[in-house]
Amino acid sequence: TTLIFRSSEGHALNRNKFNDRQWRPALRAAGVAEGRDNGMHALRHFYASVLLDAGESIKALSEYLGHHDPGFTLRTYTHLMPSSETRTRAAVDAVWAAPVTDDGPETAQKGL
Repeated sequence: TTLIFRSSEGHALNRNKFNDRQWRPALRAAGVAEGRDNGMHALRHFYASVLLDAGESIKALSEYLGHHDPGFTLRTYTHLMPSSETRTRAAVDAVWAAPVTDDGPETAQKGL
């Protein structure tokens, strides 16, 4: 796996060192309150929410986050998932807006 952020030696960052040496000083310099709401963990939730909103699967997200159980990922991040009603409406609207082909809703109607 290619790391986006890495130490000067090319290794994975140590979260605690990064928090102490870079993240918290950056928050202070920007005048942003320190705490869990503005911590590195918030970035993890942001990452998860972006992927879920883009339609990424829970199984894939679980792997990306390093979770061993997709069920844990689902329980943790389900509140960030887009509404299924919105996705359902969009899917049906897209079918009806698409050009007529041999594999669209009209095909199902031919058998009636």
